[in-house]
Amino acid sequence: MAVLCRPATEVPEHVLTMDDTLAIARDLHRDHPDLELVLRLISRTGVRKRHLVQPVERTLRHPGLEARNQLFVSEAKKRVPPVVRRALDHAGLLAREIDLIVFVSCTGFTMPSLTAWLINEMGFDPRTRQLPIAQLGCAAGGAAVNRAHDFCQAYPGRHALVVACEFCSLCYQPTDLGVGQLLSNGLFGDAVAAAVVRGEDEGYGVRLERNGSYLIPGTEEWISYAVRPTGFHFQLDKRVPGTMEPLAPVLVELAEQHDWKASQLDFYVVHAGGPRILDDLGTFLGVPPEAFRHSRATLTEYGNIASAVVLDALDRLFAEGRALDEQRGILAGFGPGITAELALGSWTDRRPGRLS
Repeated sequence: MAVLCRPATEVPEHVLTMDDTLAIARDLHRDHPDLELVLRLISRTGVRKRHLVQPVERTLRHPGLEARNQLFVSEAKKRVPPVVRRALDHAGLLAREIDLIVFVSCTGFTMPSLTAWLINEMGFDPRTRQLPIAQLGCAAGGAAVNRAHDFCQAYPGRHALVVACEFCSLCYQPTDLGVGQLLSNGLFGDAVAAAVVRGEDEGYGVRLERNGSYLIPGTEEWISYAVRPTGFHFQLDKRVPGTMEPLAPVLVELAEQHDWKASQLDFYVVHAGGPRILDDLGTFLGVPPEAFRHSRATLTEYGNIASAVVLDALDRLFAEGRALDEQRGILAGFGPGITAELALGSWTDRRPGRLS
């Protein structure tokens, strides 16, 4: 068995509140015919504040794709290493003990991947395997955990590091004025998160037991990027909020394959794309709103931080300190495709020197 250890999460220092967001929307789009609708939709996101890698005044200016991508790289190199060190500390491992790095981001691009830079910069073994994931969007956090789990199953005793680096504010497009785009301008935030998957049944965290993926047929255009000279233009179909109806049965089926009931688990770590996603999933699974308290807290305090959401929500479960040995739960990420990445696991505290 592999154990998903406590994540580390960090958000940038520049804060944008809900009041700030609404004021900016009123100022920039005062003549927009759907302004009142946009303001209502933003107000209902449940996002109290977000964190940005640069002040909002600079965020609202578009210096070009090249300058933005250079900023992505420089900010990642500054912000990722401290988070990785904390994740390694949580797992009780050194960089040289990691056998795979899964690096996920949908908000900047480099080749080679930043995994190469991390290996050179932080003392990872040159034989460390690299798995960059760039096109799964918000689902990539769950996918990274699942691919790390698969690796640890294939190579017992080996360890994997998952890193999510999302600077969503660098994808702001001032010329995109559709209602969905303006809503996204009030929803997404920036964050870095990391976690270790230990490749043995020893550690403190979630013992990963089963994972699965599912793509809703015919929905590949519902969440997408249009790649234009100015960079990535986020596109969101109005049907996306209704995707929990077809996805909830997939969670139920995965749990049943493991002889569990999805409605009777002890913890739920779910990507918080927006409040309706959580509301609908709770309704279809038959679980109370409290079950998604960690995901809601991430959404409220940081906004939608894309692939980093599931890691931050999991970190909040650790911080709460209420999970008990052998309690059962699910981790779920949703994103473009429409894709779901799901994992089942049990809480464990089998740290060396501790009696279980």
